[in-house]
Amino acid sequence: MPTPVLDKKQTFSIWYLLGALFLISLLQDVISARHTLTLTYSEFKQAVVAGGVQDLVLAEGMAEGTLKPDALEKVLPPDRLEHLRTPGSEQRFVTVLVDDPTLVPQLDAAKVHYGSVRRSTFLPLLLSWVAPALVFFGIWWLLMKRIGGPGGAGGLMSIGKSKAKVYLQQETGVTFKDVAGIDEARDELMEVVEFLRTPDRYRRLGGKIPKGVLIVGAPGTGKTLLAKAVAGEAGVPFLSLSGSEFVEMFVGVGAARVRDLFEQAAAKAPCIVFIDELDALGRARSPGLMGGGHQEHEQTLNQLLVEMDGFDTSHRGVIIMGATNRPEILDPALLRPGRFDRHVAIDKPDMKGRRQILDVHVKNVKLAPAVDLDSMAARTPGFAGADLANLVNEATLHAARQGKEAVDMQDFEQALDRIVAGLEKRNRVMNPEERRFVAYHEAGHALVAEYRASADRVAKVSIIPRGIGALGYTQQSPTEDRYLLRRSELLDRLDVLLGGRVAEELVFNDISTGAANDLQRATDMARHMVTQYGMSEALGLATWDASPRAAFLGLPGAPEQRDCSERTAEAIDAEVRRLLEESRARVRATLAEHRPRLEALAQLLLEKETVDRGMLEFVLAGVKVEKGTAAGVEA
Repeated sequence: MPTPVLDKKQTFSIWYLLGALFLISLLQDVISARHTLTLTYSEFKQAVVAGGVQDLVLAEGMAEGTLKPDALEKVLPPDRLEHLRTPGSEQRFVTVLVDDPTLVPQLDAAKVHYGSVRRSTFLPLLLSWVAPALVFFGIWWLLMKRIGGPGGAGGLMSIGKSKAKVYLQQETGVTFKDVAGIDEARDELMEVVEFLRTPDRYRRLGGKIPKGVLIVGAPGTGKTLLAKAVAGEAGVPFLSLSGSEFVEMFVGVGAARVRDLFEQAAAKAPCIVFIDELDALGRARSPGLMGGGHQEHEQTLNQLLVEMDGFDTSHRGVIIMGATNRPEILDPALLRPGRFDRHVAIDKPDMKGRRQILDVHVKNVKLAPAVDLDSMAARTPGFAGADLANLVNEATLHAARQGKEAVDMQDFEQALDRIVAGLEKRNRVMNPEERRFVAYHEAGHALVAEYRASADRVAKVSIIPRGIGALGYTQQSPTEDRYLLRRSELLDRLDVLLGGRVAEELVFNDISTGAANDLQRATDMARHMVTQYGMSEALGLATWDASPRAAFLGLPGAPEQRDCSERTAEAIDAEVRRLLEESRARVRATLAEHRPRLEALAQLLLEKETVDRGMLEFVLAGVKVEKGTAAGVEA
C-alpha cells in the first residue's frame, strides 16, 4: 500500500496546529505565573500567624486567597521578594493543604474570613483554552482564505477553483455595432457567433465547430472589445478570465484551475471561454534543462493543451477565445489546428477605419457644427482604437475646462497636440538665445518638409515646450495611409529630420543638443535602408539584420551575435555615414536658397510661438503676416 504524501496545504495546517497548541500552553503558564503566587504550606502558616492573610477559600486540598499589603515582607526572604511582586500591593496566592488540625484555630485567632466551596472549573477552562483556540482558528481560516484568493468559494476549497466570471448577453452591454474600423476581424468573429447559434447549419455537411480562436493585435486595437461583442451577440454564457489568474504559490493549483474551468464550461455548453493575455499562460515551454521555464507554469500549460485537444474530447459546444499582443512567444503546440484553429490578426485601422472609430466615440459627445472628423482621421496615422478614444475624451475635457457648450475643432487640436507632443509647458522660461535656436531649428524642419515633393505637409509649427525635453515641434499631416515607401521618399524624410540641425549650422555657425532625437531617428532610418531594404549601391541587394540579439538562450551578459563580417560592418557604417552627409548637403542647399523664408518663419515663431498651416502658407508665398493677426500683407 503506498504511503500517503501530504501536500503543502496539509503540511501548513499541521504545523500551524502544533504551533497554536504550544502558544496556548505557554500563554496559560504566563497568565498563571503573572497573577497568582504559589506558596509552600509553611510559608502560608507563617502568613496566617503574622496576620497577613486577608481571606481564604478552601476547596479539595487546595487553598486560595489574598494576602494583605506588605504581608510577604514578614514571611519571605528579600532575594525571593525581588522576583515575585511589587511591595505594598495585594497579592493572590495558592497553596496545597495538608492534614493540620491546628489550621482552623489559627485562622479564627487571626480573624481570617474563610470558607469551603466546591468551585466549577468550566468557566476557567473555557476562558483559558477554548477562547485562545478559537482565536488561533480564526487566524488560520483568514490565512487559508487569503491563500485561496477572493475569486473562489473562500477557504481551502477555493485554491483549485477557477476564477472565471460568467457573463450573459445583457450584462456586457457591447455588441458588434460598437466595434468599428476592424471589419475583417469583426466578420470573422461574427461567424463564430453563428457557430454557436446555429451549429446544425454547419454540421449537416460534416463540418466541425472550431475549438479555439486566437485574437492577435497591438495594444489598444480592440481585442478585448471584440470578445465583449461576441459575448453580447452570441446569447450564450461567456466565461472570462486572465492568463495570470491560473498560477498561484502552490504547485498544481494552475492545472486544477484549468480542469475546473473546463468543467464549468462543459456544464454551461454551448458557451465561450475568453482568456485575456494568453501569453502569461501559454508561453513556450523550455527546450531542455537549461531553459528558463517554470515547472508549475509548464504543468498548467500542459493541462490546457490536454483539455483543448486531448484524449477526452467531450467538451462539445465550448469555444476558447484567447487574446495576446505577443504571439511569437506562445507555445507551438497551443497554436496548431485542433486547439486554436483560427488566428484573427487585428491591424491598426486605416484612415477610413479611424473615421468610423471616431464616429463611435463621439456618439454621446456634443460636437460643434464645424468639427471635421475626416481631418482628424487623416492626422492620426498609427492611432489604435484606444488612442482615438483617448483623443475624443481629451478634447471633451479641454472643452469642459474652457466652459464651452460644445466640443469644437480647437479642442481636438489641443488634444492631439497633448497626445503626440505632451503637455504644454508655458511656464518654462527660456532665455532669448535659446528661443532663437529653437525657432530656427523648427523653421528648418518645416521648410525642408514643404520643399520636398514626397514629404508630408506641415500642419503646425510651435516653439512652446511640451512633454519631457521637447522644446518645440513640427507637426506633419499625411494625406493618405502609406504601406510602401520608395527610396526617394525615404531620402526626403531623411532630409526633413536633418532640417533642424542644418538650420542651426547655417544661421548661427554653431550647433546645439536639441537635435539629438532627430539624429537618432535619421541614423536608424539610414541604417535600415542599408541593412534591411537593400537600398545601398555599394552593398547591393544583400541584407543584414542589425538588431541586437543574444547569442545563447538570451542569457544576461551573453555577447551579441553578428550577421556579417567586420569588413561588411565597416562598409555598412560607411554607407550610413554617406547617406547622412549627402542628405546634409541637400538640406543646406535648400535652406540657403530659401534663406529669406527661413528668417521670416523663425521671426514669426518668435512672435506668435505657434504657426498654423494658414500662416505658414503666407510665409511660403512671401506674404508678411501682420503682428497680432493671422492676416497677411505683401512684403
